[in-house]
Order: sequence, then C-alpha cells, then structure tokens
Amino acid sequence: MSFTVAIVGRPNVGKSTLFNRLVGKRLAIVSGQPGVTRDRRLGAARIGDLRFTVIDTAGLEDSDADSLTGRMREQTTRAVKDSDIVLFLVDARAGVTPLDGHFAGWLRKARKPVIVVANKCEGRIDPGVLADVFAFGLGEPTPLSAEHGEGMADLYEAIRAAAPREPAVGDASEPVEIDVSPDEPADPAAPVQLAIVGRPNVGKSTLINRILGEDRLLTGPEPGITRDAIAIEWSCRGRRLKLIDTAGLRRRSHVTEAVEKLSTADTLRAIRFAQVVVLVLDANDMLEKQDLAIARLVTDEGRALVIAANKWDSIKDKKAALAKLKDRLETSLPQLRGVAVVALSARTGQNLDRLLDAVLSAYETWNRRVATPDLNRWLAAAVEAHPPPLVQGRRIKLRYMAQIKTRPPTFALFGNQLAEMPDAYARYIVNGLRERFDLPGVPMRLHLRKGKNPYSGSAER
Repeated sequence: MSFTVAIVGRPNVGKSTLFNRLVGKRLAIVSGQPGVTRDRRLGAARIGDLRFTVIDTAGLEDSDADSLTGRMREQTTRAVKDSDIVLFLVDARAGVTPLDGHFAGWLRKARKPVIVVANKCEGRIDPGVLADVFAFGLGEPTPLSAEHGEGMADLYEAIRAAAPREPAVGDASEPVEIDVSPDEPADPAAPVQLAIVGRPNVGKSTLINRILGEDRLLTGPEPGITRDAIAIEWSCRGRRLKLIDTAGLRRRSHVTEAVEKLSTADTLRAIRFAQVVVLVLDANDMLEKQDLAIARLVTDEGRALVIAANKWDSIKDKKAALAKLKDRLETSLPQLRGVAVVALSARTGQNLDRLLDAVLSAYETWNRRVATPDLNRWLAAAVEAHPPPLVQGRRIKLRYMAQIKTRPPTFALFGNQLAEMPDAYARYIVNGLRERFDLPGVPMRLHLRKGKNPYSGSAER
C-alpha cells in the first residue's frame, strides 16, 4: 500500500528541487527567487523500491491568516494533515534560522513522523548546523543535495524506517502530471486532460475549487497567484478528468520577470498537452485582444475549446452581453464556428453542470471519426452544389476524401490542381464538413494532396 510524504520548510530551501528529484522530472517551477511555489502539488515519487505520493508545498512563513502568505501556509497545513511522513527541509549552506526553529515546534505538535533534511549539503554537514538541528528535538538530520542527487540513499533509509507499512513494489499511483500526449488513440479508462486557462484574475482557480467542492487551490483578489500548472484528478459523469489549473496569460510584451516567464511556459505546455481547454473570460470584460490570442493559440495546437464567461452573476443585462459575446466570436473566431459558450459563476456554482456537459461533448467531438464512404457521398453532393473554380481555363477536380486522424478531426482531400484552390473554397469544404457531420467548435485540419483515387488504380503521393 502506498503512503504520502509532504515536503515542508521555509522559502528557498530547495523543496521544489527535491520534489522534482523524487518524481524524476521537472514538474515544479524552480527559481532562486523565494516564494515561487504557492499551491500544493502532488506527484508519484520513487526511491529504489519505495513508491509513494509526494506533496510539494509553499514556503512556511509566519504571517496573518488573511494575507496571501497566510493562505499559502494554510495550503501547507493541509498537506501536512494529509501526509503520513513530513520531510522538514533546512538550508545547511545558509544555516538554521529562528524561523526554522519556530516551524520545528509547529511540526512537533502535528503528531506525524518528521524527517529533518539538511539540504544544499554538498559533502559533510557543518557541525554547527548539526547541533542547531539536533536542538529541534526531531532526531538526527539527513544530509542531502537535492540539486545534485547526493544523499538519496540516506533519505531512502530514513523514509523506509518511517513508512507506515512496507509498500509493495510497483504499488504507485499514477503521477499527477500533464505530459501525456493528446494525440495518442483515445483510451476510455484514461483521464481527460482538461486545462483551465485565461488572463490573470478571471477566476480559474476559484472555478476548479467550485468544481471539486473544496478549497484545493489558493485563491484571492491578488492577480497572478497561480504560478505552477497544478493537475488534480477528479471524476464526472463516470469519466475521469485531470483538471489543470494554470497561471494567467498576459501579453508577451508585459511579461518581464523571470518567474512569470517560467509560469507562462508552464501554461503553454499545459495547453500543448491538454485535450480540452476551458478558456475562462471575465464577463465584465469579454474577448479582449488577449482572450482572442489565447483562443487562437488553443486552436493552433489543435485542442478542443470551451469558453466559460465567468462572474456572470455580476452582469445586469445578460441577454445583451451574451449576444455581444456570440457576435464577437462569429467575427473574430470563425474557425471555431459552433464553439460551446457557457455563462457561469464560479463564486455561486451557477451553470457548472452545463460547463461539464460542454467539456465532455467537446471531447467526444474532438475524437469523432467519419466513415470514408459517408465522406465521399457528401463530397460529391458538395461539389455538385458548388463546383470548384476554374484555374487557367481548367476546373479544379476533387476526386475523393478520407479522414486520416482524429484529435483534432483531420481530413485529406485528393484531386488535381489543389495548390490553386482558393482559401474561400477550402473554408466551404471545412464548414460543410462541420455542419454535415456535427463537428461544432473543434479545430479541423484539411490537407490537400495530389493523387488518384486508390480504388481506381495506384495513388500518386
């Protein structure tokens, strides 16, 4: 049976570096700037034959409960409560501080096995630091260098001794991560990768908390609270979902700080490996330039999109606002004709069921496959109703069509002189496919290929 280990300590002692070392990949943002981690992040860790869940936490700071750092500490408190073992990191290079001593006393009251880890200890631990750590009353410290991987054997022995029971080899939960290729064939048992994106302070984390029914993610009035892309598994309508909260995306020219650049890269990566993306808008300021830029990015990556107009409870003339939003979509995002739009309130929970229905519907559409005979019957009728234009006195000839992949639906159109086909006619084909085969709101790809019908002879590729 598996167990859970929480990593805690004051800011900048190397918690996220150790987390990444234990999970075997860079899931958490690491920076020399203190206070980068704010939410708690879970991952599947492994040391030798030990398998366990590890929780990365925000740096422990003594502050008012209503402040941002106070809310961050509450997230850490929950991580300790949910864990079986606590790794308490101190910085062996900088030495023990009064803040370390303060939180050592706090951990003694938690009634959990605590392993003190002297991190950034490349070589032997300083005798003075050793004496200071012994004064915590939490046992002998384990020297470690999370950055270089030194001391992992000692950490293995310490965790093994403190583990509640012997874990079975291979008894590990799936890692909470986002780098699962969305272009693999759909597995009904695999979770749907659902990324929640948008500008800063539009209510992304609040929306996920409302969906989960608990304050799992840090929220507040301050813009830019979320920095890491945090993935959380959940079930809906009998379907597993992996909800991915992301940092707010600002215009590239406005992103100057190193940490925000890392957060932006993490968000872009979340979009790239998502399957469905919910773009959260502020209903009081919908579809501004940055919203459209994010929507186009999602489309370019080929992901299914659902638009959520949040803070709908604050809108007085809802009918006019919704009409304005749909008109703007029709004008600015014609390539996503029929995209689902859900007006909701993350604060009150209004229309959350409609949002989840739209997500599952978009995922199904994104995976839809159309039979080749149906495609070609439709193509013949479409060409007869609206023949392709003439090129230098010769008409473009469309021979046949096939769907070559899903996720997103991608079609190959074979014929002659296709390089001369006007964009307007290609849009006619795509829009006709979307309408006839019920493919609303998802990106579609149309590849033009020169060749002959393989059913009437060899094809020229």
